[in-house]
Amino acid sequence: MQSALSPGGPEAALLGQLAWVLFIGAALIFVFVMALAAVAVFSRPRAIDGERWIVGGGLVFPVTVLSVLLVYAYRTGASIADVGVPGALQIEVIGRLWWWEVRYRNPDGSQTVLANELRVPVGRPVELFLTSDDVIHSFWLPALAGKLDMIPGHVNRLVFSADRPGIHRGQCAEYCGRQHAFMAFYVIAEDPADFERWLARESRPAVPPSDPFLREGLEAFMRGGCGTCHTIRGTQADGRLGPDLTHIGSRRSLGAGVLDNHVGTIAGWIADTQTIKPGSLMPETRVFSGRELRAVAAYLDSLE
Repeated sequence: MQSALSPGGPEAALLGQLAWVLFIGAALIFVFVMALAAVAVFSRPRAIDGERWIVGGGLVFPVTVLSVLLVYAYRTGASIADVGVPGALQIEVIGRLWWWEVRYRNPDGSQTVLANELRVPVGRPVELFLTSDDVIHSFWLPALAGKLDMIPGHVNRLVFSADRPGIHRGQCAEYCGRQHAFMAFYVIAEDPADFERWLARESRPAVPPSDPFLREGLEAFMRGGCGTCHTIRGTQADGRLGPDLTHIGSRRSLGAGVLDNHVGTIAGWIADTQTIKPGSLMPETRVFSGRELRAVAAYLDSLE
């Protein structure tokens, strides 16, 4: 779901309410102005008090309506702008060309790293720390929160919560280059117990493969130099340039929402990234044989 008019949390509900108030206010002004125009066009000429119409209709009416809407919008914005909420789940989100790095701040000071996807517990406030590693991006999650810029060298903070389980789509809302339109992410709201189990599993290193074909995939992954750009915790792959792949098999999408995630799309993404997402930093990979490519894709798909 990616709609500000279908809120999934209290902050989004306030923003949705604000949108409806502004829509209705604008519609009433439009109807009023069109009614005056119709009277002027179709009624018989008559003597009118021009000064009264100019002052009332051209000054008092718009100033009063716009002032009321401005105060209402300001109060609504102020009510959802609080940061530093006690007990909030703290997550760092870093905008990159063209994907999202996500870092959960754990109570022990460690971080759990993934990409292009956030999971949050229902009913608990979430505080995001938003920044960028390259150009200006904009974090937009219309069904749960507002829109906030991600600026290199600066951290903006956004607080939201989900009031029911669901999957919500977000998008970069600031033009950031060639693949701006294909820079999406997903937020999955789930029951607190399910979230805690997921976070505990996500924080663990990858399980060494026991299947011979999957071991072949890991060996090909390392031999092909993929670990230079990507991290798989529990292996020698410790690259920082691309997304962390430790639990890539559990994610909904590849390439920041470009493809659904399964073994076939993983193989296609590895083999021909530049056709799928031209301009992305991952080059086309031609170092694998057909069997090696299938093994690497199967290994990555197993990382759940």
